[in-house]
Amino acid sequence: MSAPQEIVELVGQFSRRISEYRGSLYNETELRNEFVNPFFAALGWDMDNRQGLSGDLKEVKVEESIRVDESIKNPDYSFRLGRKLKFFVETKKPSINIEAGIYPAFQLRRYAWSASLKLSILTDFEEFAVYDCREAVCSIHHLPCYQGSPCHQFEQMGPEDDLCMMSDYFRKLDNRKRSRLTSF
Repeated sequence: MSAPQEIVELVGQFSRRISEYRGSLYNETELRNEFVNPFFAALGWDMDNRQGLSGDLKEVKVEESIRVDESIKNPDYSFRLGRKLKFFVETKKPSINIEAGIYPAFQLRRYAWSASLKLSILTDFEEFAVYDCREAVCSIHHLPCYQGSPCHQFEQMGPEDDLCMMSDYFRKLDNRKRSRLTSF
């Protein structure tokens, strides 16, 4: 199966002017409007709510508010089927190296993990990175964090190594598991 013609054209346009898009003057909003929105529309997603659905039934919500820890965050896109949230897409302008940069992946995985999503996508349109978000991410080391694995095993050095900030996540996770078990 070949890519839809709209996507082929978007990729061609992006490739022809990639040095301009990688420049610091090209911003994330331009990228979203010119490339990301048309890309997902070409895949069949209703990016502009052309169906006129109510807010809780929209296929795609832009900058929907979600709770992460004790604050409210806004992933760039929330993709849904019916009322069921399926994945987030977080965009970064092409001048940000999403392959080498740690923070964009951490940000996306933190959003998705907090919303109990299995995967989410990070893109600058040059690349689309799909992340497995089923595991929590250590907010100190930006690595997968596993219950019972102290952070000093990750060969990271620094004063924070004595305390992993993910301990709050695991307490919440443990409490949720316990409440589910006791509710039967």
